[in-house]
Amino acid sequence: MTAIPNIISAQKAFFKTGKTIAISERLKYLKALKNEIITHEQAIYDALQKDFKKSEFETFISEFGLVISELNLAIKNLKKWSRPKRVTASILTFPSSDYIYYNPYGTILIIAPWNYPFLLAMEPLIMAIAAGNTVVLKPSELTKNTSQLLTDIIENVFPKDYAIAVQGGVETTTTLLSQKWDYIFFTGSVPVGKIVAQAAAKHLTPVTLELGGKSPCIVDASIDLKLVAKRLVWGKFLNGGQTCIAPDYVIIKAEIKQDFIEILKAEITKAYGENPKTSADFPRIINTKNTKRLAEMLKNVSIIFGGNVDENENYVSPTLIEEPSLESAVMCEEIFGPILPILTYETETDIENIIWHFEKPLALYVFSKEKIFVEKLLKKFSFGGGVVNDTLIHFGNYRLPFGGVGHSGMGAYHGKWGFVTFSHKKPIVKRGTWFDPTLRYAPYKGKLKLMKTLFKIFT
Repeated sequence: MTAIPNIISAQKAFFKTGKTIAISERLKYLKALKNEIITHEQAIYDALQKDFKKSEFETFISEFGLVISELNLAIKNLKKWSRPKRVTASILTFPSSDYIYYNPYGTILIIAPWNYPFLLAMEPLIMAIAAGNTVVLKPSELTKNTSQLLTDIIENVFPKDYAIAVQGGVETTTTLLSQKWDYIFFTGSVPVGKIVAQAAAKHLTPVTLELGGKSPCIVDASIDLKLVAKRLVWGKFLNGGQTCIAPDYVIIKAEIKQDFIEILKAEITKAYGENPKTSADFPRIINTKNTKRLAEMLKNVSIIFGGNVDENENYVSPTLIEEPSLESAVMCEEIFGPILPILTYETETDIENIIWHFEKPLALYVFSKEKIFVEKLLKKFSFGGGVVNDTLIHFGNYRLPFGGVGHSGMGAYHGKWGFVTFSHKKPIVKRGTWFDPTLRYAPYKGKLKLMKTLFKIFT
């Protein structure tokens, strides 16, 4: 613990040498990181199998593959992203050439979560390094195998004063947050996000908070229910439901609810078999504490499918719940597990009353062929990001910013958006010397009318 201030001091000193500013240095380390990760591909699969009982296929599409794609993107585009961007000059700065320079903040703290412990540690680290920063990464203490592998990979690639992983529990995180950083990037729960924001405020440190919330999925009667069920089962039960943008509950048109439930049951069985506990494709809950938390949610509700819990194996089966109260335990917090409540609506007002009962969610999904209905929902509700007629996939497009709003977070990243997040956008005006209008200089007598005219024309 006493080493943490020393680590930060060393990184700040290293940053001041200017070595991270050189694009060639950034690229060198990004390429080395890519090679190291590829070398450890099987070890990454093995670590996530040990931590989650996660299949290689799921690990590839939701962690390893996305990290390699992010590295490829950064390596290919870093020179272009880093160039000063010229913007149109103003009449107030004429004659001039005006630019936005992308400068690194300095020393970055990244606190990674346990649900996608490789992806959500590596992706922000990649873009923080691409932007020219030094990094201290705090991986999750709940995924011991993946966190140790992350630590080893970073140690093999970077000098400690450039990037380092610091392992530990709450005490370590508390010590890290008490330090003065140039930027903090946190992915996790809303309660911990508030703690991070309070710690950052003490030093006026800018922060990105990637949080969560109760993300709704709205289904109307115009859509193919079998397609909805297939895509919903994939999005909800991927990673055992432990996904921040997983559909947290369904709001379906009342007249089609029963038909939909039967189709949904069939799709769950098709994906994971009659006994999902024996399926190689269905992950486990991260630990006993979270397994017990989910078990509590299953009390005093109408379970219409699943509901099986084995605390010894951290197993919760894919579970459907019918019409829970909005005040029930399962509806009072983000579920973060394989439990799907199904609610109904008759009118659009019913949808409003449900969604507005909760804080702004990280995601919203709507399944419908009615374009007017869809556009109305997208414009009416505030949420981080969403998908029409599918789930989760907006995360996979690096051209889209990913982030929350309100209780679901602040700031965004992915692709170039990540590079921009970890860069200070520095405005620079390069003023010409060949012409110097006297209008702005005192004495001002007789100049106001002309100035007002110029403002009307040019601003």
